[in-house]
Amino acid sequence: MNFPYISEQNPLILASASPRRKRLLTQAGLPFLSMASQVEEEGVRGEPEEASRILAERKASQVCSRAGKVWILGADTMVVIDDEILGKPRDREDARRMLWKLSGREHEVITGLCILNPLAAVAHSEAVITLVSIKGLKRQEIEDYIETDEPFGKAGSYAIQGIGSFMVKRISGSYTNVVGLPICALIEALFSTGALKDFPLPHKPHISEDDILGP
Repeated sequence: MNFPYISEQNPLILASASPRRKRLLTQAGLPFLSMASQVEEEGVRGEPEEASRILAERKASQVCSRAGKVWILGADTMVVIDDEILGKPRDREDARRMLWKLSGREHEVITGLCILNPLAAVAHSEAVITLVSIKGLKRQEIEDYIETDEPFGKAGSYAIQGIGSFMVKRISGSYTNVVGLPICALIEALFSTGALKDFPLPHKPHISEDDILGP
């Protein structure tokens, strides 16, 4: 079955309010509408790759009733080291613990992607992995970084696109994946599912949920 392509008149629905994901889609020139999902990210069992895909699908499915018959993207990003998933820090002590654990070591950043077609069926699901190597951190560097408040709201307690870039020695894989959305893999998936016909597209500012629903 053929569905309408993503366009300004038929934007992709991003099942997330993440400013980082919205910024990446805007930079890529993909027309989209952001709709925050209300999915609990804790308690999903299984290997991190599987868990990230499950959460991505749940996020996409959760906004279906509001979105209507359109293409929907769900995504979930995890930081993994020693088989432990490092989520967003609960407080300063938790951020400190995570940063010490990452210090001087390599970890994985895994983003699960799920694309639902306009009939709400899963058209694509995958997990993209990037390896990130962190330099050996000094105690004062960790304390000063925590004082910036940047670690909070970030999986693994750091932001590669922000001040946290000072600690990243090298990466292997997609940079945008570490930010929160592997753009290259996403565009390829949108082509393979029939959501895109051409790319790049004419770029206009994205539409927010508030633009549609009001305050």
